[in-house]
Amino acid sequence: MKWLLLVISAWFSVLTLWGQEKSLIRQGNASYEQQDYENSELKYRKAQELNASSFDAGFNLGDALFRQKKYEEAATQFQAVANLTEDKIQKAQAYHNLGNALFQAKQLEKSIEAYKNALRNNPKDDETRYNLAYAQQMLKQQQRQQQQNQDQNKEQNKDQDQNKDQQQQNQDQNKDKKDQDRQNKDQQEKKQQDQQQDQQQQQQQPSEAQQIPKEKAEQMLNALENDEKDLQKKMKMQMVKGQKVPVEKDW
Repeated sequence: MKWLLLVISAWFSVLTLWGQEKSLIRQGNASYEQQDYENSELKYRKAQELNASSFDAGFNLGDALFRQKKYEEAATQFQAVANLTEDKIQKAQAYHNLGNALFQAKQLEKSIEAYKNALRNNPKDDETRYNLAYAQQMLKQQQRQQQQNQDQNKEQNKDQDQNKDQQQQNQDQNKDKKDQDRQNKDQQEKKQQDQQQDQQQQQQQPSEAQQIPKEKAEQMLNALENDEKDLQKKMKMQMVKGQKVPVEKDW
C-alpha cells in the first residue's frame, strides 16, 4: 500500500512538473508572438530548468535567441536539441534552424553541412533544399571574392616591390651621378692646379725675348776661349822672362 502511494505521489510530481513546463512554454510562445523575444527566452529557459530533455523548450529557446540575433547561441541550442530526439522530422527541423543560425553567423561551410543533415532526415523538405543551394552559392561567391582579394594583394605587393626596385635604382643612379660629379670636380680642380703650376713655371723661365740667341752665345763662348788662351800665353811669357839661367863657371 505504501509502495503504491509512493508511485502515485511520484507520478503526481511528474505531472505537476510537466504541467508547469507546458505552462512556461505556452507563456514563452505568447511572448514570442508578441515579438517580446527577451521574455520568451526567459520562459523557455525556466521550462528547460524543469525538464532539460524537453525538445519543445530547447527548440523554441533557439528560435527566441535567433530572433535576438544571438546566432551563435542559437546554433548551440539547435545542435543540442537535434541530439535530444530520434524523431527524423524533429531532427530535420533542428538541423534546418541550425543551418539558418550558422548562415547568419557567416559560417557558410558549417551551415551547408547542417542543411545536408536536415535533408538526410527529411529529403522532401524543399525549403531546406533551397537554403542549401543558396548557402552553396554564397560560399562560392565568398571564395571568389577571397581569391580576388588575394590576387589584388599579390598585385599590390608586386607593385610595391617594383616601386622599391625603382626607388633603389633611382638611388643608385643618384649615387652614380654624385660620384661622377665628384670625379669631374676633382679632375677640374687637378686641371686648374696643373695650369697654375704651368703658369708658375712659365713665369720662372725667361721669355724668348730674354733668351740669348744661339749664334751670339757661341760668339761669346769663343771669345771667352780666346781670352783664356791669350791669358795663358801671357802667363807663360812672364814665366820665361822671370826665369834665371844658371851660369857655368870655368874653373
